[in-house]
Amino acid sequence: MRLIDEMPNPPAASASPYARAPIVGAGFGLLLVLGPIALGARGLLIFFSLGGLAIVVGGVIAVAFMSFEAEEVRKALDAVIQMFRKPQAAHESLRQDLANILRWSDMINSRGERKRNSGIAEEDIDDSFVKYGLNMALSEYAPADVRDMMETAAEACYERDSRVVDILQAMTSHAPAFGMVGTLLGMVALLGNLSDNISGIAPSLAVAFLSTLYGVLSARMVYMPAAARLRQEIESQRFRHHFISEGMMMLASKKSSMEIQDRLNSFLRPDHHDYFDYFDRHAKPVSRPRFKVIGA
Repeated sequence: MRLIDEMPNPPAASASPYARAPIVGAGFGLLLVLGPIALGARGLLIFFSLGGLAIVVGGVIAVAFMSFEAEEVRKALDAVIQMFRKPQAAHESLRQDLANILRWSDMINSRGERKRNSGIAEEDIDDSFVKYGLNMALSEYAPADVRDMMETAAEACYERDSRVVDILQAMTSHAPAFGMVGTLLGMVALLGNLSDNISGIAPSLAVAFLSTLYGVLSARMVYMPAAARLRQEIESQRFRHHFISEGMMMLASKKSSMEIQDRLNSFLRPDHHDYFDYFDRHAKPVSRPRFKVIGA
């Protein structure tokens, strides 16, 4: 007997790589903050100060490069842009991983070692974690050792990714501080040029107040949301890695495909489980991965 994967093809990705919710949220937040003030002022250009922006943004990035490794700081800055992109659905990724693990189990249990290794080696596996786990499962390691090594690799990956979140959280705390620095510098320049000519002190006064505004807004609407979004993604990745680790351990144990499927179902949301329901034998199957047993 062997298990045949009948999982439907995933839906085609949208043409736009950006998610609508973060963009709408950012625009709505800025509208709520700046809209009422702009209506009573001369326009939105009154809120633009190149000097204040340079102090806040430049200061935060400079301190980040002074405090952390350059490569990790670049990843943190990239996470700010990635915040507006569409994340991959976690359950879709797990369903695809389950289908792959079941296919490999079928190959391991129904073929000789030479055909098995050649068949798996022909597959194009881009995920380094999956490739590492599959190598461990096909080696002569005990199943418990495979699980230990995979979970160690999963936790190490989680710790590395968490450092980028720490950088974004540090930038969140630094931004208001550099806003105050801009305010102090603007006040010093204002007092140094204090005279009867109001137009001469207006630029310094604008830098003083707008720097604080830039610091607070960038902290609360840029760095903090990016850190929260990235934390959610790496938590999902951590969960997926533990899911794969369990699957690779069962591959090393040469468990049957049905047993692997039932075990890995416990990681999925209840509405994405696929098993024979003894309590509702006449229920119609829902749209989810389906596997049927056919004769060899």
